[in-house]
Amino acid sequence: MNGISFVKTDLLNIAYEDRGARSGFPVILLHGWPDDVRTWDGVVGRLNEAGYRTITPYLRGFGPTRFRETSVMRSGQVSALGSDVIEMAQALRLDQFALVGHDWGARAAYIAASECGEHISHLVTISVGYGTNNPDQQLPLLQIRNYWYHWYFSLPRGIDLVTNSRRQLCKFLWESWSPTWQFREADYLMTAPSFDNPDWAEVTIHSYRHRWGYAEGDPHYSMLEHRLSSVPRVTVPTLLLHGDADACNDPVTSANKESLFLDRYERKLLPNIGHFPQRENPKTVADEILTWLQNKP
Repeated sequence: MNGISFVKTDLLNIAYEDRGARSGFPVILLHGWPDDVRTWDGVVGRLNEAGYRTITPYLRGFGPTRFRETSVMRSGQVSALGSDVIEMAQALRLDQFALVGHDWGARAAYIAASECGEHISHLVTISVGYGTNNPDQQLPLLQIRNYWYHWYFSLPRGIDLVTNSRRQLCKFLWESWSPTWQFREADYLMTAPSFDNPDWAEVTIHSYRHRWGYAEGDPHYSMLEHRLSSVPRVTVPTLLLHGDADACNDPVTSANKESLFLDRYERKLLPNIGHFPQRENPKTVADEILTWLQNKP
């Protein structure tokens, strides 16, 4: 296990791992749901060898990250996740940095890039297309099937599943979302304790209920939610990586997003890769990230 550091934002005490030379250009890598910082273990070493400093935080509700006050709403709305990234970078006094995000982390990264793009040199997102948070969006039948858990979590049975059978649930989702990947039990067991965070279930349930309009958001993010409702264009050079065997977010959900980006934008499909490319083929993902980072704006 790598050493864990902590940084305080307005609402959180964020746990993170800081690797590589402190003088290196910083790259923040954001994990998704249900996952944690171990998802980047096969990637950060390559970035560190190339001279980059890597910062991998535990998102709100995961691992050692904690809310600072009991009175703070345990919101999982994506605007909160994006705000956390911005506040963390500010607290660490990072004026310029690159941002990599997977799943929830990708949604947070898009928001951070739309809000403070002048501080972000490059953006790499994995498994999630931009502009896919609208509760009124039309989904193909295949994606409706994929998102069964989004709506199931709004039912009492779904809440019970998240609360009381979280490890079985998350392992089932790993197996379902990456049908071509045979992960090691030991790898799952290294990450599963992050789901024991006392706020994990509440943050999870609120995230999916809010995303589809079944729960009110935290008023703290009302102004940001208003700005995001128009899907602001991203001005940061952006690379999207998406496995063509992703059984969580079908690749069709990330297609045809070019108009949402005002700088360079590339979308690459990774053959025979499911929802967790950085775990399934870390070398390819690391190479793609390095190539993108070394491509000057």
